[in-house]
Amino acid sequence: MAVSNSKDFELDVAEYIEEAFERCGLEVRTGYDLKTAKRSLNLLLAEWANRGLNQWTIKQRSFTVTQADGDIDLGNDVIDVLSVVIRRSNTDFSLSRVSRDTFLSIPVKTTQGRPSQFFLDRQVTPNLKIWPVPENSTDVIVYDALTRMDDADAQVNTLDMPFRFYPCLAAGLAYYIALKRAPNRLQLLKALYEEEFERAMTEDRDRASFNVVPQYQYLRTT
Repeated sequence: MAVSNSKDFELDVAEYIEEAFERCGLEVRTGYDLKTAKRSLNLLLAEWANRGLNQWTIKQRSFTVTQADGDIDLGNDVIDVLSVVIRRSNTDFSLSRVSRDTFLSIPVKTTQGRPSQFFLDRQVTPNLKIWPVPENSTDVIVYDALTRMDDADAQVNTLDMPFRFYPCLAAGLAYYIALKRAPNRLQLLKALYEEEFERAMTEDRDRASFNVVPQYQYLRTT
């Protein structure tokens, strides 16, 4: 028996909606069915942004600093910033992340130098604050941003995710539709969605080693 030699299976928005309706024991019959399902699909994608780190949505971006300007508006597709370095003469220096309270407590925020700290003010358009403020206009800030997935705008759109998340998306959309249209299947579909999501997130994890080393210099001996 010959295999297909094909690895391009991909569902579009309309097919996800059909699959979700079938799991609810329903059929797509009207234009409103499509409209309400597409709305649920976009809400589901927004919920995923609150669930944790989706590796494929991490984008590395950069910009050249402006002297004495420590406030930079990022794109409104940015959910969070994971790490920041400043590149000077082809050498990267890491910036440590500080809290809102710590940043507020900096006495002189206009001090110029090589930035060593950053605070992300997570407004509708996130604002990256770096300190000390840049002492030149040649250094480059490089950062890893967690970004929004593309919306499901049209029925012919495919979705911005790796194939291993297809089952999770179908299960999640079925659960969201069941909330409105099939309450008798709600618990079953919710359990399946959570199982599929946990499986997908486990597969999507960062596999780098993580070691915790205790610091002993502050321990007092007797």
